[in-house]
Amino acid sequence: MFRRTGADVPFGDPVPSHGTEMEGWFWRLSDPATGRVVVALCSANRHPDGDWSTAAIAVHPGGIVRSAAIDNASADEARFSVRAESDGNCVDAEREKLTMVIGDTALHLRVDEDYRWPKAFAGGGAVSAVPFLNQYWHPYRLNGRASGTVTHGEQQWTFNDATLYCERNWGAGFPQRWWWGQAHDFDDADVCVAFSGGLLELGPLRREVTGVVVRLGEKVIRITPPAPVTYRGGDDSWQVSARNARYQIELDGRGTSDGPHVLPVPLPGERRNVDTDFEYLAGRLRCTVREWGRVIFDGTTELAGLEIGDRPS
Repeated sequence: MFRRTGADVPFGDPVPSHGTEMEGWFWRLSDPATGRVVVALCSANRHPDGDWSTAAIAVHPGGIVRSAAIDNASADEARFSVRAESDGNCVDAEREKLTMVIGDTALHLRVDEDYRWPKAFAGGGAVSAVPFLNQYWHPYRLNGRASGTVTHGEQQWTFNDATLYCERNWGAGFPQRWWWGQAHDFDDADVCVAFSGGLLELGPLRREVTGVVVRLGEKVIRITPPAPVTYRGGDDSWQVSARNARYQIELDGRGTSDGPHVLPVPLPGERRNVDTDFEYLAGRLRCTVREWGRVIFDGTTELAGLEIGDRPS
């Protein structure tokens, strides 16, 4: 019953469904050799008339986005398994594979290399154990490897040993406003960066919060409140500064002239999607990490995912 509040116990597995109003999963695949990026997302949304799924596939370059509200959704609470199928669209996802078909676009992935989250608490830190928050976040795969295909009409792209990032979000739905970013293509550096923020709510309490996770090789650095983490940004800029006693992380992101892909977010109680999630699939991100004041990483990528969104009032 505790898990259904949205909270997790230390060293629990946040990846299977919690049974909250909205359960979301997200995949981001990139191939720096070709500059191609693929994003896939799905959710299991609870509703008295039947659970349903928000699903989308987005591809760069080309500005391709296909999305749907798919009926007959189910998500397992003991292991990672989410399925939905209606009107020719489908989702079939597990920890080691993903199949998604939306209209004329399909994605088939096999995860060849996994990465296990090493911390006691999920991506939000100790806040992950607080019940009844409106939103929880967990980056559970920081640089996996995946192979597979994406088809769009008569076009097909094949990925072999491409870099894969995966995360989870769950709760009552998306915050009123949010910001997010992720990157793992810093030349040959074994680095993965992710940040997520928005308006966190617990009863009458409302506060904007941001969390940052950076993996440098085998080292995973997570900085979340109550440590000082600040966010500044606009429609096409993201600046995050995070500090604890040992580390300081600075992130500076910029969108591109191509403009963002527009992705859906669910309104679980209304059983519909709204297109209010604006994501640059290939933006610019600089990441600087200091340990005890000394720079231990400073890199820039042109294949970062950078996102901002607003939920309708």
